[in-house]
Amino acid sequence: MTIASMTGFARAEGHDGTLGWVWELKSVNAKALDLRFRLPAGFEALELGLRAVLSAKVKRGSITANLAITKSTTGSGLRVNRQALDMVVELARQLAAEVEAAPPRIDGLLALKGVLETGEESADDTQRERHNALLNTGFERALDSLAVMRLAEGARLEAVLAARLDEITALVREAEASAATQPAAIKARLRDLIATLTSAVPALPEERLAHEAALIIAKADVREELDRLTAHLHAARGLLAEGGPIGRRFDFLCQEFNREANTLCSKSADLQLTRTGLSLKAAIEQLREQVQNIE
Repeated sequence: MTIASMTGFARAEGHDGTLGWVWELKSVNAKALDLRFRLPAGFEALELGLRAVLSAKVKRGSITANLAITKSTTGSGLRVNRQALDMVVELARQLAAEVEAAPPRIDGLLALKGVLETGEESADDTQRERHNALLNTGFERALDSLAVMRLAEGARLEAVLAARLDEITALVREAEASAATQPAAIKARLRDLIATLTSAVPALPEERLAHEAALIIAKADVREELDRLTAHLHAARGLLAEGGPIGRRFDFLCQEFNREANTLCSKSADLQLTRTGLSLKAAIEQLREQVQNIE
């Protein structure tokens, strides 16, 4: 499997008789899956099924689905909904007995919603079901296009992530080769520190001296951090090879990368090792910025 980006845009349109529609899907980064539908009045019932379709194909990202409907009256004719008109006229008569007002005008009555209908508005259930099916098909077509775009962007991200991992690998090797990480250097530094300690406090007890020596050794030895960084690199490359929705796990791994790099810098008493550690932190931050885009 390949990785997918969380950003993308897709559009699909169609028409059937007097009904035309345009689906637009926009996807951006998010910590989880956030779905937002903007549907015209009368089409709200589509949302539940479309949410299920979208959730099955997308695991992460903030996605906005917008449906625009156009209706043509050409050839469909207009008709008066006599039942609605009768109800409005009767209500007007009742109100006229209570409130002094001019009688309703015909243009005002026809402007009321539901009184004047197009052929589409008076469509039967069979026609509505056909239109809903076509809208669902159009949505799936737009969703497929969105998935293709997210995968294409994911392929570009994968190359960038691989380059960042190569950079981190080189910096870890540079840190491993540093003289400050070598046993001989650690021993020499320990010897100098103990000599300084005993000269400052000649009567220092042996157990206190052993305790201080252990602290010095623990602080001077960064091999454990380097081993963990190497293990994290193997895990990161494994995630890239696995593909799919790996964004959350990769983001957590970046936090672990950063933790080890911080410890490496805090332990370092060597200028060159500190510089390497700071470069390592910068590379890890660049890696994490890119990981934020992964599904």
